[in-house]
This record gives sequence, C-alpha cells and structure tokens, in this order.
Amino acid sequence: MTEQKQRSPMKSVLFVIILIAVLIGGAFLMYHNRFIKADEKINEMWGQVQTQYQRRADLIPNLVNTVKGYASHEEKVLKDLTELRTKHQQAQTPAELEAVDRELQTAINIAVEAYPDLKANQNFLALQDELAGTENRIAVSRKDYNAAVASYNRSVRTIPGKWFASMYGFEPRPLFEAQPGTDTAPDVSF
Repeated sequence: MTEQKQRSPMKSVLFVIILIAVLIGGAFLMYHNRFIKADEKINEMWGQVQTQYQRRADLIPNLVNTVKGYASHEEKVLKDLTELRTKHQQAQTPAELEAVDRELQTAINIAVEAYPDLKANQNFLALQDELAGTENRIAVSRKDYNAAVASYNRSVRTIPGKWFASMYGFEPRPLFEAQPGTDTAPDVSF
C-alpha cells in the first residue's frame, strides 16, 4: 500500500509537469500565430494603400484629359459662334448680312442639335468629386494600415508578447507618415 501511495504523488507531479509543458507550448504557438496574423494584416492593409495609389495614378490623368477634351471642344463651338456673331454685327450690306445670318443660323442649329446641353461645367464638377473621393479612399486606406500597425506594435511591445516577439524575431513596424511637401495639395492643371 505504501508503494501505491508513493506512485500517486509521482503521477500527480508528472501530470503537473506535462500540463505546464502543454500550456507553455500552447502559449508559444498562440503568440507565434498572433504575430504572423498581425504581420499579414499589415501587409494586406499596405496593399490596399498601394491599390488606391494605383487607382489615382490610372484614373486622374484620364479624367483630366476627358475634361480637357470636352472643354476644348465646347470652346471651339462657342468660339465659332462668337466669330459668326461678330461677322453678323459687322455686315455692311443686306447681302452680307443675309449670308452671315444663314451661316450663324446653321451653326446655332448644329450646336443646339448636336450639343443641346454643353457639359464642360458638369465635367469639371465630376472631376472635383472624383478627386475628393480618390483622396478620401487613400486616407481611409492609410488609416486602416496605421490601425493594423498600431495593434501589431502593441502586441510586440507589451509583456508577455514582447518576450515571444523577441524570440521569434518580430519587431515593431513603422506607421505610415506623410512625406515632406505632401501638406501641399497636388497641382491639377488644364
């Protein structure tokens, strides 16, 4: 009976040692996976920032060119009408007046039929909206990136995460910071 009583405490000690080893191993795995997931979240968020930059790089020049094209086309229509109106006012004889009047009426009819609603102003407003929307998307992506980095950095810099992070080689990551000169709005010229 004494031999059986001695085994029982040995089994208990062995059980406690195994339990502690499992808990420590679980903690190592849990923190390792936590850091990997947080690191991947940061990479994903940075990818979103880059996607928004690419969207801006692809979209804005095309929009500006579209607005420029529409504005120059409308400028030509209005310039032609203005020249004809000036000729109409400068006509000296009834024959000249009638010839210019026919040209002016034809030009007005073509302009009204082909371009009943000149849209350069609407295009400029749409461009302004798109510029604002694009910059907002970039700002949101940067904010999400910084939130992911801040969460990761808290895990890496606080105890017990700090101990595990140093063992696994995880270090704090930098937050997104604006480059010098970006406090000035970009130049959009026509």
